[in-house]
Amino acid sequence: MQKSENQAKYYKLMEYLKEEILMGRIKPGEQIPSENMLADKLSLSRHTVRKAISMLVNEGYLYTEHGRGTYCLDRSRKRNDSKNIGVITTYISEYIFPKVIQGIDSVLSANGYSIMLKNTNNNTEKEALCLEDVLEKNIEGMIIEPTKSALFSNNLKYYEALDNHRIPYIFIHGFYQQLEGKSQVLLDDAAGMHAAVKYLAELGHKKIVGIFKADDIQGLNRHKGYAKALSEAGLPYDPDHVIWFHTEDRDVKPYNVIRQMIEEKSGIDAIACYNDEIAFKVFEMLRFMGVNVPEDISITGFDDSYFSANCPVKLTSVRHPKEQLGESAAELLLQMLKDDDYLKNPVQKVIVPELVVKDSCIQR
Repeated sequence: MQKSENQAKYYKLMEYLKEEILMGRIKPGEQIPSENMLADKLSLSRHTVRKAISMLVNEGYLYTEHGRGTYCLDRSRKRNDSKNIGVITTYISEYIFPKVIQGIDSVLSANGYSIMLKNTNNNTEKEALCLEDVLEKNIEGMIIEPTKSALFSNNLKYYEALDNHRIPYIFIHGFYQQLEGKSQVLLDDAAGMHAAVKYLAELGHKKIVGIFKADDIQGLNRHKGYAKALSEAGLPYDPDHVIWFHTEDRDVKPYNVIRQMIEEKSGIDAIACYNDEIAFKVFEMLRFMGVNVPEDISITGFDDSYFSANCPVKLTSVRHPKEQLGESAAELLLQMLKDDDYLKNPVQKVIVPELVVKDSCIQR
């Protein structure tokens, strides 16, 4: 039992010191307190302290100079020569993400870089684990799609750590409002949704439902475009015609609310959807209910994805330049790696999407 307790103590100390180093609170070249000081401060034996320090020396976080003390190893040179770039997205294998990742990889591989790919499943705790893991690796820079970007992030300490280690990073698709001054490559989501709703209004639709994601910045901005287009068309904004959903209820809530609207004969004549996946599932539900698209209700999507192309009625959608977005992010990161001015003066690039008219809308 005593042996197990001692193991737990040195391991806890090792993890504590390691986190201080990874978070940049112990700086490269900085001397850590002596074994005696750590032992006295933490009420540990010198043997326990020595073992924890020895483990961190072996892992490449600390080095010892005989007769002088123990210091934090500067890992920046090894990191800066690694030719590794970390890429964190909310998802990897579904929807638009393979094309975005393909765009990133095409630029980076052409310049001799490899990507270290991770995904969060849009879960903030998993994002923390991804960032922790990346900080332990030798990576030169990061391209990050933030998780639940409309919400307050509990993971800001990891981004502060990236800053402390001077590891450049770029946000794609969204950003945390606490970090909106950082470099970003974004789609103009408001302009895209504005184009879709303006088109519906020009076709004569009067009761246009909007479906938006509440926990990411794209959803908030697409809602802004929706509201602006209604106002410009002289149509009233009805909060009962706006459906907000979260990551956790995305497979249930939008469709239940639309079904209820249809059953209550609310008179809706168009639905502007947050993305093509939502639009495709709305189409399937309407067809199951005997509602015809576009004869009874018009639908627009967003992203111009395979959902749009493979729907029985091809969906009018806002084109998402997936590979271009990935390529732009990779090109900007390469510039940041070559020029410190890009670290001091963040760049925010916005790509304006266009509406692709297909078969899912009709003149009223």
